Amino acid sequence: MKNIIFRLLFLLWLPVVLLSGCSTDNTPMVLVPASPGDAGFSAERLERIDKVVNNYISQNKIPGVTALIARHGKIVYYNAFGYRNVEEADKMAADDIFRIASMTKALTCTAVMMLYEEGYFLLDDPVSKYIPEFKNPQVLVKLNPDTTYVARPAVREVTIRHLLTHTSGIGYPFLNADIRPLYEKNNIPDGFVVTDAVLGDAIRALAKLPLLHDPGEKYTYGLNTDVLGYFVEVISGKTLDAFLKERLFEPLGMEDACFYLPEEKAGRLVPVYANTDAGLKLSDDQRYEFPLKGGRNYFSGGAGICCTILDYARFMQMMINGGTYNGHQFLGRKTIDLMTTNQLANLPDGAVSGLGFSLVTEKTKYRILSSEGNFSGGGYFSTSYWMDPKEDLIGLLFTQMYPARYGEIHQKFQVLTYQALVGE
Repeated sequence: MKNIIFRLLFLLWLPVVLLSGCSTDNTPMVLVPASPGDAGFSAERLERIDKVVNNYISQNKIPGVTALIARHGKIVYYNAFGYRNVEEADKMAADDIFRIASMTKALTCTAVMMLYEEGYFLLDDPVSKYIPEFKNPQVLVKLNPDTTYVARPAVREVTIRHLLTHTSGIGYPFLNADIRPLYEKNNIPDGFVVTDAVLGDAIRALAKLPLLHDPGEKYTYGLNTDVLGYFVEVISGKTLDAFLKERLFEPLGMEDACFYLPEEKAGRLVPVYANTDAGLKLSDDQRYEFPLKGGRNYFSGGAGICCTILDYARFMQMMINGGTYNGHQFLGRKTIDLMTTNQLANLPDGAVSGLGFSLVTEKTKYRILSSEGNFSGGGYFSTSYWMDPKEDLIGLLFTQMYPARYGEIHQKFQVLTYQALVGE
């Protein structure tokens, strides 16, 4: 199966490779298929991934998976396993489309940094300079049962950097029961729900609500990147959907990346499974119909994108390439250096965050096979990725589940990738 996929990929990409060529050090400017040995991998050791993934599927722990590994721009592993729909014995395909949820954040943060490079703002500018509703923020002291509340003035304003590092004090309602009634009352979506809300309306309403803590005081994962999505709209004068399509998706060749799927692609969207006490079953949660239903006006910069694993791999390869891909310069290499530098070294809670990414640092590199400087992320529906600049290596594993009781498969995939790396 793997050999068939590689042959098909080679035929698909050959014209692109011939037109775009390679860099002066023979590193491909675009992702191309190659044999594992050409990129320093042991083909025999990579097959251990197949065994582990198939064991999870045979034990009914996960429905199906797509996985991709590339080094030096060479795809050495690109496989689909199991089923997209178990009940119908519909096999997973390499070009199936997944809800990537929070993996959207890296794309939105990249859009923000593209505008940063163009001189529109500075990272420590107050958000209220561009979205006035964020002026004079307050911090929640007490929320009453009727959703009235007591709040105090915040000690400082929310900045762009606070949003990029999740230190603004803005939370996620599904993770913070204390604020959920207040957010629901003001029609503020979590980001991956069927909604008729409009992004700008929701963010302006959110701006008037109290924060969970003073900006810059600690890390709180929340709707920060949805705010950044609207910030991109304000600065660029375009919807986030249009900006990402024009500036990232089309030049990168991310052909299936979008917020809302067109009808002709709906059949390729992988359904969400739930892992219950009785085993796997298709989720009946209507919130997860968001890529197909709803008003199609809430472009969630933190959770709303759907795409294939190859789509996202192209974005990752651009980041590993120092901001360039297929003849386009998307970001400067120093900007990527900044995005992958820990911004939270001074926080007492030990939190680590770049500008849109989780990071492996000197203090955390012992936890798993990796490299210091590795930057990564994942999604609510059990999708994950990581990039290793030192090894010029990217890896992705996608399935489609919530809850995912066996999320350790993502860590095992990373271990199995690195153990197969035997050469330069």
